[in-house]
Order: sequence, then C-alpha cells, then structure tokens
Amino acid sequence: MAFLEDTTIVFVSQVLFFAGGWIFFVKQLFKNYEIRHISVQLIFSVTFALSLTMFELIIFEILGVLDSSSRYFHWRLGLTSLLLMVIAVIPLYILYSVIHSISFVSEKWVRIMTVCCWFLFLYSLWRIGEPFPLLSVSNGIFTIEQGVSRIGVIGVTVMAILSGFGAVNCPFQSMTYFIRPVSQSDIVNLERRLLLTVDMLTGKKKRIALEMHRRNKSNQSRPRLWNILSSAVNRVDTAGENINQLRMEVYGLEELLRQLFLEINYLKNMQERQKWSQTLQGKYFNVIGHFFSVYCLYKIFMCCVNIIFDRVGRKDPVTRGLEIAVHWCGFDIDLAFWNQHISFLLVGCIVVTSIRGLLLTLTKFFYRISSSKSSNIIVLILAQIMGMYFCSSVLLMRMNMPAEYRVIITEVLGNLHFNFYHRWFDVIFLVSALSTIVVLYLSQKPWNYGDSTLE
Repeated sequence: MAFLEDTTIVFVSQVLFFAGGWIFFVKQLFKNYEIRHISVQLIFSVTFALSLTMFELIIFEILGVLDSSSRYFHWRLGLTSLLLMVIAVIPLYILYSVIHSISFVSEKWVRIMTVCCWFLFLYSLWRIGEPFPLLSVSNGIFTIEQGVSRIGVIGVTVMAILSGFGAVNCPFQSMTYFIRPVSQSDIVNLERRLLLTVDMLTGKKKRIALEMHRRNKSNQSRPRLWNILSSAVNRVDTAGENINQLRMEVYGLEELLRQLFLEINYLKNMQERQKWSQTLQGKYFNVIGHFFSVYCLYKIFMCCVNIIFDRVGRKDPVTRGLEIAVHWCGFDIDLAFWNQHISFLLVGCIVVTSIRGLLLTLTKFFYRISSSKSSNIIVLILAQIMGMYFCSSVLLMRMNMPAEYRVIITEVLGNLHFNFYHRWFDVIFLVSALSTIVVLYLSQKPWNYGDSTLE
C-alpha cells in the first residue's frame, strides 16, 4: 500500500512536470511558429518531465519523503527512462527527420539509413569511454551505469561550458564597470558618417549603372564582330568609367557601411544599458555582478588548484561549513537538524537556478538559429541536450549532498568514477571561462575606421 501511494505521488508530479514542459514548448519555444509535429512536442515534454523527476528525487532524499525502497525503484525507473530517451528515442527521431528532409533520398531508404546512422551513433557513444576512465565491459553493456557513464561525459562537458560562460558573462553584463561610456554626440557623429557613406555608395552605383547603359547602347549600334574583337582586345573603355575600379570601391563602402551600422547599434545598446544601470534593478544587478565576479575568480583559482594537485572534495560544503562552525567557532548547534535543512536549501537553490538557466539558454539559442523549416529538428536537439544536462547534474550534485543522503544515488549509479567527472568539469570550466574572457576582451576593443575610405 505504501509503494502504491509513493508511486501515485511521483506519477502526479510527473504529470505536472509534463504539463509545464508542454506549456513552455507552446508559449515560449513555438510561440512564433506553427506546431507541425505533435510527436516533437510530446518528446520534449516527456524529456522535460523525466529530467525534473531526477531533481525531485534528490530533494526527496534529503527530506526523507517516500519509503527508501520506493525511492530506489523510482531512481532506477527514472534513470532508465531518461537514458532510453537520450540514447534511443530522440537520436532516432533526429536522424529520421534529417534524412527524410534530404530530397534525393527515396522513401524506402529513409528508415534503413536512419537505423544504420543510429547504430553508428551507438558505436561512437561507446567509443567515448576509451580515452576516459569509465566502466569496462566486465560491468555489463546494457546497464544504467554504462549509459550514465558515457552520457555523463557529454552532459558534464555541456554543463561546464555553460557554467564557465555564465560565470564570466553574468558580471560582464551586470556590472556598470564594463559599460562603455557613450554620449549622444558619439552616436550623432557616426550617424552622419553613415549617411555620408550611403550617399557615396549610391553615387558610385549610379555611375556604374549609367556606364553600363552607355556601353550597351553603344554596342547595339556596332556590328557584332566588332564587339567581339573590341571586347577581346580592350576590356576597359577609355572613353568611359572603369567599372572594375568602381565595383571595388562599392565593395569597400558596403563593408564600411555594415561596420558603421553595427557600431551604431552597439553604442545605442550601451546607451540603453547606461540608463538601465541607473534604475533600482540595474543597481541591484550591479551588486550581484560584484559577487559573481568574486565567485568567478574564486572558481577559476580553485579549478587550477584542483587540476594541479589532482584534488577532489571529500565532504560536501554544508557539512564542512557546519564542522567549522562547531569545532573552530564554538557554536553549539544541532548538526543533524541544520545539516538537513541547509542541504535542502542549497540543493533547492541549485535546482531552481539550473532549471531556470538552462531554459533561458535553450530559449535564446532556439530564437537565434531556428526557422520554420528547421525548428522541429532544433527542438529535438535541445531536448537531447536537456536530457544529458539533467542526467549529468545528478553526478555533480551528489557531491553537494551529505553522505547519508547519497546512499541510494550511489547504489543506483554503481561503480562510477565520480571523482573523474568533477575533475573533468574543472578542466572544461577553466577552458570555457578563460575563452570567454578572451572573446569578451577582444569584442570590447574599439573599432577603427580609416577616414581615407571616405575621401
């Protein structure tokens, strides 16, 4: 009876998660597109529900909700279902959609090629384990441990890249220190140069059009043989304009026009950020940006220490912090009580920020690259990334939980090398953060436009 009640609780929560994924799909991702394939919407919502179920079970572990045997069952069922989606269902649908969209592939070969490409995907996924210390064949092939170990490498890589980018980009976008001072006169001067460039470009294109019209008119009055001989001997009409030279000048002016337009757009965005930074929300985010900048520097430093000394944390931050408070600061507190409640708050914050950050990233990414023809395939790719992301979150979030709350997770995941994933995360995070710093630095360098171009 208890197992049935526990299953009902998990099932009802999954239905709510499914409804949330369905609404997010309709109201956010596809609000500007027509939903052509209901199966794509179903796959996305199911993956969304299974992903959130992983976080729900982590919270249940801390709070002690459900019986331990029920939690173990739903952990295995949830992980198996999520692995089935990211290894079989979604890749098959993506491959089928891509191959089916190729015009020269006949209908009878679509399914055969889809299955062949899927087997190639499975082979590539299996070969991922060779350069990394993952599980060997002796631990089985079709097991949860093998699937999570390989999906975890890809998912942890995605998480580290997004985390490294966010840790640098968030303070860069929020702090007033990085806002370039822009005056209205700067924008007006560039707009004048833009209008002057447009006038010069229009004049040169007009000269090309008039010269082409003059040549066509003169060629019609000459014999055809004379036209062939004159074009072979002398390609530039000495009595008229040099069209090739004019076209080179037009190309240079068009490039200058594009750069001026981008610079004006950039300056106007900076002007809007200046106004926003003076508001209450802007000042709040400026303070938050300073905290994130300190966190970014601390995280980069700790990643370097972990990589150099091959170090992995043995205790979760909550337990370590409470031990410092008790043994070093002399506080008399109930360790078991505060450990559970602070762990719940910490994991809850990680869950909320992870879900919110990933959904915002997926939405921005979808709007940038999607079109009416490719939108369904892109949604499937985003669902694949989302499934791998949340599956890998279980591996990394385990370290933030006290030892007594990780027992079932460790038992379900088996003999995985958890330390490897934390070291791999540190390496990719460091590369991503440093690369983002370099890219943002180069993007902030002032653009120089030679005045000689306008002469």
